[in-house]
Amino acid sequence: MEVLTDTYFPSLQDIHKAATTIKGISIETPLMRSHTYSRYFESNIFLKREDLQIVRSYKIRGAYNKIISLSELEVSNGVVCASAGNHAQGVAFSCKKLKIKGTIFMPNPTSSQKVAQVKMFGENFVEVILVGDTFDDAKSEALDYCDKNGIPFIHPFDDPKIIEGQATIGLEIDRDIDRPIDYLFLPIGGGGVASGVSTVFRQLSPNTKIIGVEPKGAAAMHLSIQRGQNTELEKLDRFVDGAAVRRVGDLTFKICKQNLDDIILVDEGKICEVILDVYNKDAIVLEPAGALALAALTYCREKIKGKTVVCLLGGGNNDITRMEEIKERAMLYNGLKHYFLVRFPQRSGALKEFVTDVLGPSDDIAHFEYVKKNSREKGYAVVGIELKKKEDFGPLEERMKELNFFGDYLNDKESLMDVLV
Repeated sequence: MEVLTDTYFPSLQDIHKAATTIKGISIETPLMRSHTYSRYFESNIFLKREDLQIVRSYKIRGAYNKIISLSELEVSNGVVCASAGNHAQGVAFSCKKLKIKGTIFMPNPTSSQKVAQVKMFGENFVEVILVGDTFDDAKSEALDYCDKNGIPFIHPFDDPKIIEGQATIGLEIDRDIDRPIDYLFLPIGGGGVASGVSTVFRQLSPNTKIIGVEPKGAAAMHLSIQRGQNTELEKLDRFVDGAAVRRVGDLTFKICKQNLDDIILVDEGKICEVILDVYNKDAIVLEPAGALALAALTYCREKIKGKTVVCLLGGGNNDITRMEEIKERAMLYNGLKHYFLVRFPQRSGALKEFVTDVLGPSDDIAHFEYVKKNSREKGYAVVGIELKKKEDFGPLEERMKELNFFGDYLNDKESLMDVLV
């Protein structure tokens, strides 16, 4: 069902046709100049606000364009998709609009907020099935279901109609900007939006440098282009759930390999920092995948200085319950939170000594776990300390060692940090 011609490249004619098809279904989102980021990077930074779509991501464009292209006979038993959230919402919205039954497979760790949104947009036209740990697990189950029931699979990225639908973003950017674009930053999960938009720009704005952006823990496109063939990741960090795929599409790999000038890999902690920053300064709510393009700017500050830059903000489906984790990751990334094993002498006054003599005047204990063991001279506590400045870390560690409180530093112990954070 996924076998596609290897000669396909989206044409401008097909992309313009897709724009007509989805008109009135997807919103023509604004291209906004960011005063905050323009000033910070000494550039002209424009944000393509796909987080303002009715389903809060660009996925509605491709999903609707694909489903409406199917015949009545093909959709007589409904459609099936697999998604970590945003594609599912686009499919659900389209199913309700077209009065078609949709069966949607989503990984078990999908946030309850995204599951609820899918059910809200699809109402009684969709059924959500939670299965597996990753998008790829859900996709495998969905494809089996399609084969057994003869139902079309609505791929989240590796399909011509999906790519053409997402490509309409490029037409809007080209129409709405009043100056040449030097750099265009596009998020990459499976590669659908990067394939479509980059194709538009290769034809309408050939001098624009097109930069793909992936999270470091889910860099399947970068690895594939490096190796010259579509390659599945052995290890996957699911934090940026909207971009966490083990293997990009065969079509999207081929198109991105030809169209992209570079791919930047962004640390997940940097993504978290941008989510908090853009919310606090501009009241924009972004999910981790939605912040990818904006997070990449830090990695090429000198290149973009004085340039005109467009960043695609892919989505705003952020579950509020994730904000503590996002804050934690941002602080760890910025060197403002540190976890230690602290050795406490089992005598009265030891904690007071640690607070008064080890901690700096602006250091704050944010995490503390300690169990007293009477048979030992010293007991270990897990202590998390928040700093005002990352430069305070060295002196803190030195005082801890000088006064015999230091047991171990935990931030670089991945397995332990997975338990703590």
